[in-house]
Amino acid sequence: MDNDVQKSKNVFLNKNFRLVFLGALVSELGAILYSFAVSFYILEISDNNAFLQGLYLALCGVALLVLTPLGGVLGDRFNKAKIMFICDYIKGSLIILATIMLLLFKDQSAQIVILFATGILGNAVSGIFTPASGAIFPQIVHEDKLQQANAFFSIKSSLEGILGIILAGILYAALPITTLFFVVGACYIASGVSEMFIRYNFVPSEEHLTLKLAVMDMRDGLVYLKSKKPILALLLAILFINFFFEPITGNFIPFFIKTDLTNAPSYLFDAVLTPELWSSMFSVCIGISSLVGAVILSARSQKEKCGHATSVKICIMAVILAVLTLSYWLLVERGASISAFLIVVCGGCLLLGFVIMFINIPVSTTIMKIVDKDKLSKVNSITSIGSQGMIPIASVLAGAVLDSFGSTILLIVCSVGFAITAIIMFFSKSVKEI
Repeated sequence: MDNDVQKSKNVFLNKNFRLVFLGALVSELGAILYSFAVSFYILEISDNNAFLQGLYLALCGVALLVLTPLGGVLGDRFNKAKIMFICDYIKGSLIILATIMLLLFKDQSAQIVILFATGILGNAVSGIFTPASGAIFPQIVHEDKLQQANAFFSIKSSLEGILGIILAGILYAALPITTLFFVVGACYIASGVSEMFIRYNFVPSEEHLTLKLAVMDMRDGLVYLKSKKPILALLLAILFINFFFEPITGNFIPFFIKTDLTNAPSYLFDAVLTPELWSSMFSVCIGISSLVGAVILSARSQKEKCGHATSVKICIMAVILAVLTLSYWLLVERGASISAFLIVVCGGCLLLGFVIMFINIPVSTTIMKIVDKDKLSKVNSITSIGSQGMIPIASVLAGAVLDSFGSTILLIVCSVGFAITAIIMFFSKSVKEI
């Protein structure tokens, strides 16, 4: 590790951290623009087909999960920075190519195929990128600065959640979808340029990577993780937490915007905000409170354990989701006031953003501290699969539930399932050991 990393009181004095930060700033802005645009564009050209949107999310999730184990193996054997910029160049090129294809093929069915193919391939590349990027901090940042580094990254994400999502709503309404996609592709290319200049003490593996060796590496990662039982318990809890939470953000919100809000005779600030911009407002609320939470944590010292505190905050999230469900049934389903529901959602998002920061930052910092550096990419790949493994199934099921039973039933199922998982997690002795 570089000497300046050891001496720096502020992690931003570390050149490598600044390069990683800048690259992520640009690429994540592109990701925000892209995910916002695709979610609404698929609903737009498919006549609000919620199942089709859910299928898109599911296939993208499967592609991410399938390639993530390979990403973990590559991340521990090759230069992480090199993996990062190559993946960003590939994703940028894919999106620019998709933009050209959308310009050539105007048929709606052809455009859906193009979007599905781009999403699947892009998430496959992300499966290689994520384990390496998630394991690079311990290589370039001193252990005492890991929480600060994670907090600064969360601050960045929060600011992008505020400004980026507003920009996404404005650009989606103002620009052709192809222009917006070209901007996204350019963002990924620019991120790759920044990551090319990251340097750290990398020692290449003397063994040539083969299929057999890759399988053995994956097995070694699983064996290593089995020795960390508290992490396994946390992963199991997060698996179900994400299963019940992801449909609300990925399926319900776009569907609510495109059906309930778009078809409402009037709603709060309808003279100023389009339905799509209300979706941006929800994200802005999460971004503002996330920013506050991240700033607070960036100035705090790292705690040795975070398991019990994490369980408490998960229970708080369960209460918020229950209030959201009840509010939708009373205010939207029964026709009381869609404007009041918009206010409730914004309030819930403000609380969620703050709570999520006090979950994500301590947990990610703790994992970085207790996992050996030469195994962190593999462990990251396994934890990524463990935490997101059921999201594709959740996305498809949520789309089917929305089409067949509507939003209220989906929200009830998700909030009850989330609450049960939160209670089990709260009483788990293994989670408390983290």
